Amino acid sequence: MKAVILCGGYGTRLAEETKKIPKPMVKIGNKPILIHIMNIYSKYGYNNFILALGYKQNIIRKYFKKNPKKNWNVKLVDTGHSTLTGKRLLKLKKFFNKNEDFFLTYGDGLSNLDLNTLLKFHKRLKKIATVTAVRPPARFGELKIKKNTVSKFDEKNQINSGWINGGFFVFNSKIFNFIPKSNTMLERDTMAKLTKKKKIVAFKHLGFWQCMDNLRDKNLLNSIWKKNKKQW
Repeated sequence: MKAVILCGGYGTRLAEETKKIPKPMVKIGNKPILIHIMNIYSKYGYNNFILALGYKQNIIRKYFKKNPKKNWNVKLVDTGHSTLTGKRLLKLKKFFNKNEDFFLTYGDGLSNLDLNTLLKFHKRLKKIATVTAVRPPARFGELKIKKNTVSKFDEKNQINSGWINGGFFVFNSKIFNFIPKSNTMLERDTMAKLTKKKKIVAFKHLGFWQCMDNLRDKNLLNSIWKKNKKQW
């Protein structure tokens, strides 16, 4: 089963680092956060990766040329410099068969999520999309959930409680029918369509989850790493 990782954004909120390198290449401990993310999938035997590249993609390409992993199949795909997440995913359509399930995540989040349990949940409920819902600090978008079905997908709304998009998705390739051809956000346009059609469900994860949205987050993750208390 394939795992798509979105690696093409500018990472402007981490400008201290991303002026020189793409956000997924920012190091946590002794390796880029991208490798930590890929190790999460590899731990469960998912070693078939598609990296959707854009901003400063040559740095990612050089890394994998110098540091190949024997048991990983890594496809590096140029999805455009200023492409938004919906269009970035749409550009990968040719790599998937009809009715094929696949993982997708961002290049900046870590978790101890059980991917096999997530996949079983997705297959059991037979929807087009499954989003992992988490409960971290209030600066992210809110998910409203009724009996595992997402009833509201409100991205980056300032809230103090509730479930938010944790970024670890399972999609069926039918999702490509819901992505406009224009340059759109996956989270705003496609997820809104799927929510209206009741084709998206949420898997509630109560364990560790932390994204690297800014320098504070990066320092927090490095602190966890240095204390040898890695939870992903």
